[in-house]
Amino acid sequence: MSKSLKRVIAALADAGLDVSPLELGPETRTAQQAADAAGCALDQIAKSVIFAGQSSGKAVLFITAGGNQVDTDKASALAQEPLGKADAALIRNQTGFAIGGVAPVGHLHPITAFFDLRLLEFDRIYAAAGTPRHIFPISPSVLLRISGAQASDFTT
Repeated sequence: MSKSLKRVIAALADAGLDVSPLELGPETRTAQQAADAAGCALDQIAKSVIFAGQSSGKAVLFITAGGNQVDTDKASALAQEPLGKADAALIRNQTGFAIGGVAPVGHLHPITAFFDLRLLEFDRIYAAAGTPRHIFPISPSVLLRISGAQASDFTT
């Protein structure tokens, strides 16, 4: 088991949750592929989208529904700084995860996070569990709470 997956499982356990991540096939790097493998709607996939704060240099996390896109202007307004593309090194250094497997919990360092309101419309959603092949099921309200994210409107 990878260190990243172990870190997510530990974060979930620390939050009092007994959640078993699901291992999916090798082609689950996109939200649609993950939804197909999990047998759920595209918007039930909670994508972890990372931007780089152009002033702070810190990663900013947007947990969004699989079919939604982050509006950079809205996101920048929420983050209170201009946001740009985060490179693989920034993502790895600040979250501990590689692109394609960034989980909404279990980061190496605290992260500013925002949560897509669309996810709250479902009873169950699925989020990356630290690898491109693992996801975990969770109630969106529980994920909102344990991620420390702020429910916000930041999509197009």
